[in-house]
Order: sequence, then C-alpha cells, then structure tokens
Amino acid sequence: MNDTRCALAVGLLFILTGSFVFSQTRPDALAEYRQGNYERAVQICRDEIAEDPGNLESHVVICWSLLRLRRYDETLRYARAARSLNRFDARVAEILGEVFYYQGNNNEALQYFQEYANLAPSGQRIELVYYYMGEIYIRMGKFRHADIALSTAVHWAPGNAAWWTRLAFARENAGELTEAIAAYERALALNAQLPDARRGLERARQTLASR
Repeated sequence: MNDTRCALAVGLLFILTGSFVFSQTRPDALAEYRQGNYERAVQICRDEIAEDPGNLESHVVICWSLLRLRRYDETLRYARAARSLNRFDARVAEILGEVFYYQGNNNEALQYFQEYANLAPSGQRIELVYYYMGEIYIRMGKFRHADIALSTAVHWAPGNAAWWTRLAFARENAGELTEAIAAYERALALNAQLPDARRGLERARQTLASR
C-alpha cells in the first residue's frame, strides 16, 4: 500500500511539475509586444487564436502589434473579430479609431474615439484618443473643436511638448492668438528645440502685433 501511495505521489508531482514548466515556458505575446517584438507577438497571437478563436486578449494584442507594424488592413480584420466577441471593450474601440485614423477615414475614426471616451473616460489611452481627435479636427478645419480635444489631451499628458505645439497651431488657426502664444511658449519651455513651436510662436506674435 505504501508503495502504491508513493507511486501515486510521484506521478502527481510529475504532472504538476510538467504543468508548471509548461506554464512558465508558454510564449507571452503581451511581453513580446512590450519589448517591441511585434512580429513575434503577432505569431504567438495567431497560434492562440487558432487554438481558441474566442480569446479576446489575443485579438487585442495582435491588433496592437499590427498597428505598430502599420498593417492596417490586417488590424481591421482582427479588430472586427474582437468587436464581435465583446461589443463594449474600450480597447477595441480605440484600436478601430486608430485604424480609421491612419486610413484617413475621419468620421469613422471620430466615432470610435468618442466611443472609447464614453466607455473609459479615464482609460489608459485617453490622452492619445483626445490627441487623435484633435488631429482629425485640424484635418477637417474645425479648429475650435481641435482646441477642445487637444486641451484635453495635454490635460492628461502635460509634459508632451509636441501636443502643446499642435494645440497652439489649432488656437492660432481659430484666431485665438493670445492663447496660441501661451501654448507655443509652454511647448518651448518643455522642449526648446522644437522648430514648429519656434516658428509658430514668431508667426503668432507678428500676427498679433499687426492687428
């Protein structure tokens, strides 16, 4: 009886050890993505999705990786599949917004970015969402809308000099020169080497002086 118990214990230990080793050696797509190994992350996610088509996390990570690789058509395919798995996942809404932003589909991009803001008003990518919205409004010539969106973006990311420059540009084109100058100055305080901010500040000051 003791021999039987010993054999069972050894067998159980072998199974548990094997499971532990497998869990430790299973590739981690999110870790590969965070390390910048986007192609590797894509392959891992493809394998995971083939094994379990309902794996939402694999769909999200493959989309992030494909976005980094600028493979927007592929991203859109996986994002739509993810959307069918969970209609209200904020990450998927943001991904769809980015895809359409880079494809130049402004109205669709805005729709998904606004959806993200509604679903996750303090989400991890909220500042990026408002930045993209601001850039879309600049494309559309809606500079006051761009001012609101970019003001929100720098509220969440006050140290981003490039975004302050874009906010200043939107304000300048909306005719809000005093506010534009303040934003250009903020950008240059953060990064004195930004040529767009330096040129914009000089341009806005000259325009204001000529009024």
